[in-house]
Amino acid sequence: MQKVVLSSSNTPNATSSPMNVTASSNRINTKFLFGGLLIASAIIYLIISATRSNIQYYLTIEELLANPAAYVDRDVRISGVVIGESIEYDSDALQLRFTVANVPADPAKIEEQGGMAAILQQAVDDPQVPRLAVVYNGVRPDLMQNEAHAVMSGRLNADGTFSANELLLKCPSKYEAAEASLSSK
Repeated sequence: MQKVVLSSSNTPNATSSPMNVTASSNRINTKFLFGGLLIASAIIYLIISATRSNIQYYLTIEELLANPAAYVDRDVRISGVVIGESIEYDSDALQLRFTVANVPADPAKIEEQGGMAAILQQAVDDPQVPRLAVVYNGVRPDLMQNEAHAVMSGRLNADGTFSANELLLKCPSKYEAAEASLSSK
């Protein structure tokens, strides 16, 4: 006959009961779920706030000059065409001065007037088109030339000049090539 000796190590532990294991497992799952939701919420917030700060509608020169007081000393993005004969670059001071003319933002109006290449040329040639003096501090971009389409971020100064801190240029030949391929179809 065998004797069964019960010791404290053979008695079931209260913390290892199936009910307690399930409760402890649920607490861990809840913590992971809460942590995951918190991280996902933070990522979504960062994406939305970064997108909002990068989405900035640009104004035409005409829109800016229609109400300049509303834009003085405020960050704005504008679009226009470079007047080639106005380009002045001081390589010692790394300062670029030029004038931009208004380009319409409405695609239907652009198409109606013969496409972007025609619009750029008309804006440069017509002295009645609204114009704006621009100052940009930095290296002169390679694409800085007559009829280049410019998109600039910066501030309108009280004296009516625009201080650009970012300058993006599109070569006019880009539009000519695109229009040529569209007309040959």
